[in-house]
Amino acid sequence: MKTYRISEILYWIIAVIATYEAIQKWKLDPDRAYLFVGFAVLSVGMALFRRHYRKKFSKRSNSSE
Repeated sequence: MKTYRISEILYWIIAVIATYEAIQKWKLDPDRAYLFVGFAVLSVGMALFRRHYRKKFSKRSNSSE
């Protein structure tokens, strides 16, 4: 279960870094900034997906005991 939590946190960190890079590159290279926005959106989606399944698995293992 701990690995699910760690990977969720890593996705949030990637989303923050990608958002920061997108803001920094917005004026100079908008095409590359859109790429980082895409990475940020994808990372947030993956973090929420991992969170959903982590809670689902923990609920299932708590109810079986």
